[in-house]
Amino acid sequence: MELAIAIPTAADSYKLVERAEELGFAAAWFYDTQMLSADCFVAMGAAAVRTSRIRLGTGVLIPSNRIPAVTANALASLNKLAPGRSDFGVGTGFTGRRAMGLGAMKLADMEAYIDTVMALLREETVETEIEGKRRKIRFLNPELGLINTRDPVALHVSAYGPRARRLTAKLGAGWLTFAGDVESGVAGLEDMTASWQEAGRDGQPLSATAFTLGCVLEPGEPADSPRAVAQAGPRASVLLHRAADEALAGLPNTSAVPESVRNEVEGYVAHARTFEPADARYLHNHRGHLMFVRDDERPFVTAELIRRTSFTAEEPELKQRLEALHAAGFTQLAIQIVPGQEDAIEDWARLRRAMVG
Repeated sequence: MELAIAIPTAADSYKLVERAEELGFAAAWFYDTQMLSADCFVAMGAAAVRTSRIRLGTGVLIPSNRIPAVTANALASLNKLAPGRSDFGVGTGFTGRRAMGLGAMKLADMEAYIDTVMALLREETVETEIEGKRRKIRFLNPELGLINTRDPVALHVSAYGPRARRLTAKLGAGWLTFAGDVESGVAGLEDMTASWQEAGRDGQPLSATAFTLGCVLEPGEPADSPRAVAQAGPRASVLLHRAADEALAGLPNTSAVPESVRNEVEGYVAHARTFEPADARYLHNHRGHLMFVRDDERPFVTAELIRRTSFTAEEPELKQRLEALHAAGFTQLAIQIVPGQEDAIEDWARLRRAMVG
């Protein structure tokens, strides 16, 4: 199983990606969350010219935030700088839309968007809706070499529910998911594999990437140490943010709340009801999402919440977890590196070497 990194995108993320390539990581996935981080294509372009082997991908792009022609052009432009190592990760939207008070987009709209983008990358003429009208579009002069439509751009779909997994299988795309623990990750993979087989793809390997956050603890280090809270706490906070979205805005929560942390979650939801402005509480709820633990949410981010939602443990236990994911069929694990905690990549590289060795 390959190890990759996931990045809450900074304009200068190329520095981290350069180090990831040196350490043997297979890929770097850039978050596409306009209200929280830098533009992913600007950052990927910089990383492309500073690296030569590591794959670069959107993790994940949200169709509602860019028209398909712009996305196809951005991917083809990236592919010019990083030929054959560009990945198009796409999803219906969680962080990037909820940071603007929106729920996920319709799955059918995402499918149509993917079809348009991939057709453009194949240099086909495609009909799409622009400003309420259907228009035929295509790249008009790809032969000039300003962009690269020759080398393939790999498609990956973020899919949590059964309909999204069936779509992933229908498209023959790579599968992207988030895993806070081995059990839920393996259960999701089993469901995805069933969809893959139902689509008649038994003879085609399934690319399965699990994203996670975590901390490689020193012997005896608690799961809520300052270092662990900084590196893994942002993933624990997601459970709080989801619960608040459901309670305050009626948005669906796909994360089950373990009984062992129910008091913390309910306490945060009560706290979230005080957020201002009252008509846009999502603005504060998602501040720092997957990047840092806010001071006001720190009391709810306990050692138990971190253990239940992230890969936070000492090295021998983490090695066992990664081996279990690999044995289940995951092909890649993407470790998110939190802003300000870039040195954590060295810990995960050490774990990678231990597994390879």
